[in-house]
Amino acid sequence: MRKTVIAAAAAATSLAFSIAHAAPLPETSAHQVGFSEQGLARLDDFFAREIAAKRVPGAVVAIARDGKLVRYKAYGQLDPVKGTPMPIDAVFALASMTKPMAAVAGLTLMEQGKLPLQAKVAEFYPAFADMKVGVQQVDGSLKMEPQAQPIFIHDLYRHTSGLMYGGRPDSSSALARLYPDGTAPAVEGDTQAFIDRITQLPLVHQPGTEFEYGFSIDVLGAVVEKVSGQRLGEYLAANVWKPLGMKDATFHPAEAQRARLARPFPNDPLTGKPQAIKLLDTATRFDCGGACSFATVGDYLRFGQMLLNGGELDGKRILSPKTVHHMTSNHLGPEIKNNVAAVEPHRGGFGFGLSVAVRTGEGLSSVPGNPGEFTWNGAYGTQFFCDPKERLVVVVGTAAPGELRKYYRENVQDIVYGAMVK
Repeated sequence: MRKTVIAAAAAATSLAFSIAHAAPLPETSAHQVGFSEQGLARLDDFFAREIAAKRVPGAVVAIARDGKLVRYKAYGQLDPVKGTPMPIDAVFALASMTKPMAAVAGLTLMEQGKLPLQAKVAEFYPAFADMKVGVQQVDGSLKMEPQAQPIFIHDLYRHTSGLMYGGRPDSSSALARLYPDGTAPAVEGDTQAFIDRITQLPLVHQPGTEFEYGFSIDVLGAVVEKVSGQRLGEYLAANVWKPLGMKDATFHPAEAQRARLARPFPNDPLTGKPQAIKLLDTATRFDCGGACSFATVGDYLRFGQMLLNGGELDGKRILSPKTVHHMTSNHLGPEIKNNVAAVEPHRGGFGFGLSVAVRTGEGLSSVPGNPGEFTWNGAYGTQFFCDPKERLVVVVGTAAPGELRKYYRENVQDIVYGAMVK
């Protein structure tokens, strides 16, 4: 009975959306674009079960194929403490799904001849030239070695700069204890304070040798600010968000948007320990390109569709098709150690492009897809993936900052591909 009520509520929310809001893309029926309606209904059943079991407060899911919206639904609650229903235009803290947008900002400057990939980061922030590489010795001490080659802008996009995040379970490095967590610098100081802090730390690898997830895109965002003369959010608004009609995309939610922020359970359903999404209630002091933006699922669907279209949507061109192809190609050559699957457990068989993971072969991954798929997720429970072969874009928003978020990523992708009949 409870499952029926939740599913009915989800259907009602979807219907209300159609009446009250403009859809983010033109709408179509499932069978028109090769989906089984019965197969897609498994998403309703899945989230009904999860919400009834109090494992996730709610979700918003958007699926587009052939540029047409085939599914756009809200499930469960926006705020589990207040019991607020999940609106279709809920605003999600995107965490690392900020990164592909910051990368697109950088690539627009590359197309203008202002930010080539082989530019040295130290040309923009000289302190990067003096950073040493920390090599852990047998006795636990660190030996500091000079950089064998500079950190290039290219290294920032593909996470081969030698920078890392502190406090992540995918890193066993003792150096991780020296690094702050992903959003701490943005809460504590401005862009220059972040650069000053990060350049005092040792690099964890020689530049250009190993994929290490970390602050690389935050530094790229700082470079975009230096080159453009604007805050990252201002540059993105003018060159990406407003042209694409991404109405709620921002680094600093306005008061009206704050009422639509999706909030997690106060305690992690898996561990029972307290959990929170700090940025929901703590303002950032600079626009961190790695983790600090907000948007609706509909906004991000338009961003993903722009990339799938080769850089254009509704007559607004953001990047050229050639630049998007370069962005979504694998940039981890055989000389670079590929740790992508250590960060995201579903990313076996993936390399990494310019701020997106890229599927390089059949099999290996635990989720279905095709070579050429590009994707990234956010630590607070958001995900997106684009499959050019299937002409598919999927965006999911949940407020699930614990390990459960990975369970939702895997299951949603399984259900979506399982609902394809052609």
